[in-house]
Amino acid sequence: QVQLVESGGGLVQAGGSLRLSCTASYSSYAIAWFRQAPGKEREFVTVISWSGNTVYYSDSVKGRFTISRENAKKMVFLQMNSLKPEDTAIYYCAASRFMSTQPMGVRAYDYWGQGTQVTVSS
Repeated sequence: QVQLVESGGGLVQAGGSLRLSCTASYSSYAIAWFRQAPGKEREFVTVISWSGNTVYYSDSVKGRFTISRENAKKMVFLQMNSLKPEDTAIYYCAASRFMSTQPMGVRAYDYWGQGTQVTVSS
């Protein structure tokens, strides 16, 4: 199986930045970020193909968040800028062997990290 380990969550003021990291046991997988706020469904944030050439963002984060990967280190990063209180959630990374034509759904991914808490204060 693919193991995913996340880090980088924390508390930040509105307008600030955080960088999340996801370290995988393999580098040849598409990696997505999802988030889930209390009482809400898990929400797609962004995804990057194994090559890094294909990226999708949800409308809510486009222009503020950037996903990237460094395959030699088997790591994927989520740079989050201009954070808003509504970005507060547990952030999960997820892996899929192939890039889905519908990458925004949780069912497209077979492996998940443990999640890391991101809290944005007003």
